Amino acid sequence: AHVERLYKAPDVHPNALEAAPDGLWIADQVSEKVFKVDWETGKVLHELQTESHNTSGIAVGGGYLWLNANGGVSGRRPPRPTDKPFGEILQADLKTGKTIKAYNLPWRGSQGNAGIHGGVYVQETQTLWVAALYINALAEMDPKDNLRIVRLIAIKGDRAHGLEWDNGAIWCLFAGDRLVQKLDANNGRVLEIIKLSPTSDPDPHGMCIHNGYMYYCDAGLTAPGPGSAPGMICRFKLGTT
Repeated sequence: AHVERLYKAPDVHPNALEAAPDGLWIADQVSEKVFKVDWETGKVLHELQTESHNTSGIAVGGGYLWLNANGGVSGRRPPRPTDKPFGEILQADLKTGKTIKAYNLPWRGSQGNAGIHGGVYVQETQTLWVAALYINALAEMDPKDNLRIVRLIAIKGDRAHGLEWDNGAIWCLFAGDRLVQKLDANNGRVLEIIKLSPTSDPDPHGMCIHNGYMYYCDAGLTAPGPGSAPGMICRFKLGTT
C-alpha cells in the first residue's frame, strides 16, 4: 500500500472508522466521543459524547449508532459510571449519543473479557458484523433479533480490528500484523492481502472504504511502531483485482 497521510482526527486517539456518503465517522478510544467529519478536510460536521468505554469499533445503520466497547479504560482517563470491565455492543441514538440498549456478548471469556473490535453495518442484509477477538472470528449479527449470531467465519491474525463490507466479501484489518485481508464472507477464504510498511506507515486501527480508497486511523495506543502518528487519518488507493 502507498499510504497518504490526510489530517489529524478531531480528538487524540481515533480507534474506529465508518464510511457514510456525507462524511467520515470517527470514534475516539479514550474520550468516547464520536465525530462525523468532512472527507477531504477533516472539518467536524457533527459531534457526540457517547457512554461507551474503550471504544474499538463503530457502525452506523438501521437508524442507530453501534459502538463496540472493548471494556475498561486502562487508566487512560478518569472512570465514568457507564464504564464496565467487559466488552459489549452499545446501540446509541444517532443525534445525542445516548445509549438505547447494551448487549452482552455470547463469546465472553472466563475472565469476563469478551474482546471486541471493528464493526460494520451491511445495508443489503441489515446485519451488523463485528470482530470477536476471544474466539478468533468475525460474527454477523441480527439487530432485529437481539443481536442473534447469524454467521461466524474463522480468522487468523494478530488483533483483528477495522472491518468493511465489499459486495459479498469482508475486509478485516489486522493491527498487529499491519495488513488487511479481503475474506469471502461465506467461508473466510482469503481473497486478497494488502500490506502496510512495518517501519514508515502510521499504525493501523479502525478502517473503512470510500470512493475506491481504504481509510484507516492511528490511535497512538497499543504497541506503537516506528511510523506511529497518533491521531492521523490515512488512506491508500485500492487496486482493481
